[in-house]
Amino acid sequence: MKDKLLKMGIVGTLIAALCCFTPILVVLFGVVGLSAVVGYLDYVLLPALAIFVLITIYAILRRARKI
Repeated sequence: MKDKLLKMGIVGTLIAALCCFTPILVVLFGVVGLSAVVGYLDYVLLPALAIFVLITIYAILRRARKI
């Protein structure tokens, strides 16, 4: 369970960081035709990034206590 939580936190953090700091979603939404939604991405991506970072920190602290 603890390794699964850590993997989920790291993968989620990487995906959210890629979408926040690179124009991956902007280009993808432009190709699909949803470019009107691009203005609202920050309202979703920044809290998602914060949540995944917190999950990663929690999993690392849990792992350190068990060892």
